[in-house]
Amino acid sequence: MFKITFLTAAILLPVIAQRPTLFEGRPAHILENDKLELVILSTGGAFASLTLKGDATKTDPMWNPARMDRERGNPGRGGGGGVGHFVCVDGFGPTSVEERAAGLTGHGEAHTVPWLLTASEKQGPLNRFLFQTRLPLVQELFTRKVEVVDGEQVVAVESTLENLLAFDRPINWAEHATVGAPFLAPGKTVVDASVGRCQARPVDPQPIRRLVSGKEYTYPMGPTKDGGTVDLRGVPDPPNSLDHTGCTVDPTRTFGFVTVLNLEKEMLIGYFFRREEYPWLQEWMNYPASGALSRGIEFGTQPFDVPRRQTIAMARMFDVPTYRWLPARAAIKSRFLMFFTAVPKGFTKVDDVTLSNGKLTIIDKKAGKQVVLSASQAGM
Repeated sequence: MFKITFLTAAILLPVIAQRPTLFEGRPAHILENDKLELVILSTGGAFASLTLKGDATKTDPMWNPARMDRERGNPGRGGGGGVGHFVCVDGFGPTSVEERAAGLTGHGEAHTVPWLLTASEKQGPLNRFLFQTRLPLVQELFTRKVEVVDGEQVVAVESTLENLLAFDRPINWAEHATVGAPFLAPGKTVVDASVGRCQARPVDPQPIRRLVSGKEYTYPMGPTKDGGTVDLRGVPDPPNSLDHTGCTVDPTRTFGFVTVLNLEKEMLIGYFFRREEYPWLQEWMNYPASGALSRGIEFGTQPFDVPRRQTIAMARMFDVPTYRWLPARAAIKSRFLMFFTAVPKGFTKVDDVTLSNGKLTIIDKKAGKQVVLSASQAGM
């Protein structure tokens, strides 16, 4: 925790040549190097698209509901709805009646407001964007720095949330990272994470739920309503289910990870983060029969996307806090790495992700294989 002041728009030299673009009709910025291209929406700051420069297929793992609608002959969502990876701050989940009346929408305020690109900078091999947005309803200031280094396939993201009010407050913060079809495919995509104790979100019984609500289990084997178990790493074939789970990031680790691997494409996207900043991983496993698949790999401060009062009343689950404190007139930070890479043939599972000496190592123990990515700006 530390004291900060309002940032002012700055000109940093040399400035990255701006590449304004539209993503599904929405204004966006492109942050890139010689290895990858990241599209960031101007409103809400979502990471809408991530592709590798050397990939002729231009495979994009990010969830894009508008594109999936078009491909199925339905009207595109255009400028509405969630997309890719967006931040839920301050708030994660539905609002109360009173909050809605006051103008607050679900998943917090940051993903609904314009983000000002206050700086775009290139320092040698380093390419950096700095965004800032004021959250008028919750009276907070959110700042996000996004960096890529030439020759690297790792994106470093550092965020600051400042309390503009004169009292301590509990806050909810989640990185709503979501992958989608066709990268997410039945029988072809697997998800691995450094998590242990889990529980399916308590919900009213629904026919398309596979998991028993409120029953503890250890990832990846989840208890099913028919008395069996299911391996949650994979995508069911055929798809026709919807589940939502919350898992603790392994408390014995300093850093957590979550990865999504497409076995057919031999490509992997993942995240690496500090457990004390993001102690929970939520997974929204949305597998409709239509094939418009999406899976949230949402690391954050709480186990379920539920209203603020419910999260605060919960206080702890599995002896892990379900919210984070934001002190009066002060700020808190978080940092994570996002990476996207090809993997060698025969690489089928991520057992661990480690960071050492500016290198991110992704390990498949059984196959005896690993991928090593330069991460010179990791700063973890």
